[in-house]
Amino acid sequence: MGKVGETSGTTQARDAAAFVEWFRAAAPYIHAFRGKTFVLAFGGDAMLREDFVDLVYDINLLNALGVHLVLVHGVRPQVEERLTSEAHYVRGRRVTDADTLEHVKDAVGSVRVDIESLLSVGLPNTPMAGAEIRVASGNYVTAQPAGVVDGVDLLFTGEVRKIAAAAIRARLDAGEIVLLSPIGYSPTGEVFNLTLEEVATQAAIALAAEKLVFILDHGETTDAKGRRVSRLTAAQAARLLRDLPDGDMKLYLPHAAHACKKGVAKAHLISADVDGAVLMELFSHDGVGTMVTRQSVESLRQATIDDVGGILSVIEPLEADGILVRRSRERLEQEVGQFFVDELDGRIVGCVALYPFPEAGAGEMACLAVAREYQRGGRGDALLAAVEDAARELGLTRLFVLTTRTAHWFIERGFALGTPEDLPAPRQAMYNWQRRSKVLVKRLEGA
Repeated sequence: MGKVGETSGTTQARDAAAFVEWFRAAAPYIHAFRGKTFVLAFGGDAMLREDFVDLVYDINLLNALGVHLVLVHGVRPQVEERLTSEAHYVRGRRVTDADTLEHVKDAVGSVRVDIESLLSVGLPNTPMAGAEIRVASGNYVTAQPAGVVDGVDLLFTGEVRKIAAAAIRARLDAGEIVLLSPIGYSPTGEVFNLTLEEVATQAAIALAAEKLVFILDHGETTDAKGRRVSRLTAAQAARLLRDLPDGDMKLYLPHAAHACKKGVAKAHLISADVDGAVLMELFSHDGVGTMVTRQSVESLRQATIDDVGGILSVIEPLEADGILVRRSRERLEQEVGQFFVDELDGRIVGCVALYPFPEAGAGEMACLAVAREYQRGGRGDALLAAVEDAARELGLTRLFVLTTRTAHWFIERGFALGTPEDLPAPRQAMYNWQRRSKVLVKRLEGA
């Protein structure tokens, strides 16, 4: 019996340790997300799933953590169920005649009520216990007719003309969840059928949202060869789209990329088939879906000799604070080929270097710096992603970084604490024992 008790106690201790480790890892995200705006979009098929209530529970949790939430729902299967004739599509958009529009309005009303009902549940012994969520919905979307496409008049199919961003922000600031439906209203009182992906994208742009999240009803977040795509820039997304088969990934990815180009910090695509996908994607570094960041080619590139002065202007304040090791102009001129720079309006605002050790399959990321006044907007993450991509192209399987002051930033992005013994032999020989920098190592997926 003693052994059974010991085993049970060991298991409990292990579970407790795992919970504490997870909670500590999630804590920085919880802190960072409070007060930020997320736009979460899901299709009408999501409402038909038995586990839809689990998504509602996760939405409730995000709301409880202080995230400002805008939900955008679809109604395609609900509309098709009501139609008596076959739907007609042009470039993926339904031709909406007067009869179809009535079915759209009926479906939107029904789905909206169902969502509001689920968000109102406060039953004990459920994740919604004690919840008092208020949901705001209304005429927040102004629309205009899509017009004639390929010689076909789309009639009451419309496009987003304007999002009432100020009115939505007021509701969010009051602690309410805003629910947007795929319909819009014209100044003359007409109603138009819209796509959920356009409503979600335009809402995220108008609100300068921190995140735009698309939930895929069908398929996984994989490329044409079935390999998981964990991170993309908007420019990389455009190239990936050329080979993607038809499906939700191909449908939502261009909208995610467009949102990032227009100022949304990050967009995420996640599969509805993964239980708890929203929480795992948002509160863990690796996530379970695809994250799209703003288009890096607008400013992120390989450094040239002409960039040395700009790099010095970025790193000198950090050198003065002891965060970075001091580098002379002569050394920078010799090593500038190892650097990437983030250029904005002709000014270098960030930099990072990659020093490969191919015999060890490793690369050192060094001198990651962003000018103080430009440290918002994910530039550090973009520079890190550039180094990871370059390392993979060189066939490297791991990255390491030495730091004295910013270890937590790297740990939040998938690095783990190591020791000087984890460094390639040539780098070990140069390790500065007086500085005693911490060694952090990250395995590269897909390398």
